[in-house]
Amino acid sequence: MTETIEQRLNGLGVSLPAAAAPAANYVPFMHTQSLLLTSGQLPMKDGKVAITGKLGKDVDVARGQEAAKLCAINILAQAKSALGDLEKIVRIVKITAFVSSDPEFTEQHLVANGASDFLVAALGSRGKHARSAVGVPSLPFDAAVEIEAIIEVA
Repeated sequence: MTETIEQRLNGLGVSLPAAAAPAANYVPFMHTQSLLLTSGQLPMKDGKVAITGKLGKDVDVARGQEAAKLCAINILAQAKSALGDLEKIVRIVKITAFVSSDPEFTEQHLVANGASDFLVAALGSRGKHARSAVGVPSLPFDAAVEIEAIIEVA
């Protein structure tokens, strides 16, 4: 018998939080045909942004990777809210990581690895995805990272 996504998450010591509610006039996800698109997810933990500041100034790469992992956990929480069952995930098609960065910081790709590595650990081959990692001057609530996802679903 193959391991379910929920079993993998348990093995990683991860419990999905309740899906975050939108902070403005938008929906947290959009399900259309075989695609689920998530709105940008922040590094929320216990109902608040857990990691704030700019990479290369206030936040180092390791802490940025932890922020990216939290964003990915919240992406899966939105997917579970939308689908009811994570086993409906066929694959993560693409993620876009927005990294709040000092102008001289150029390691956004390393920060995004926190999300990419987690998604592969949690979903196996279904977690492999295309990706963009973009440095931005600031993010809502001073979050260090924000990530959105496109997910193929059954």
